[in-house]
Amino acid sequence: MHLKNRLFWIGALMVFFLDQLTKHWVVQTFRFGQTQPLIRGVFHLTYVTNTGAAFSLFAGKVEWLRWLSLAVSCALIALALFGRALNRWDQVGYGLILGGAIGNGIDRFVLGHVVDFLDFRLINFPVFNLADTFINIGIVCLLISTLQKTPNSTHRN
Repeated sequence: MHLKNRLFWIGALMVFFLDQLTKHWVVQTFRFGQTQPLIRGVFHLTYVTNTGAAFSLFAGKVEWLRWLSLAVSCALIALALFGRALNRWDQVGYGLILGGAIGNGIDRFVLGHVVDFLDFRLINFPVFNLADTFINIGIVCLLISTLQKTPNSTHRN
């Protein structure tokens, strides 16, 4: 049996499980607000929650974010199941975005907030999680795919 868009499914499952496993570990290991420096002043693990979107945008408006995560997840699953076979970069990009959307979406539906813990203090960056990281890596993959599809000046008429 040949699975269409195999890298999409592998990426989505990998991100989802890593995201949920690390969040579970943080919740079980840390007290809320507790921080553990890995490189003091540069990178810490800090258990916080976020009721908004990335960087705490729309904090407290979690209801519509639940449904947005669900809609994005359903659209990406439909794309992989019913759409054409995707190129490698599109498969990886959309898969990573799906895994992150499902990971954060489950947090929003089950907990009412997203668990964050990656605290990059060197540049005073908001605390985030693996789902956020992989969503951004997925976007970079899609940008690479788009650049590869764009004809360069020597191919234009």
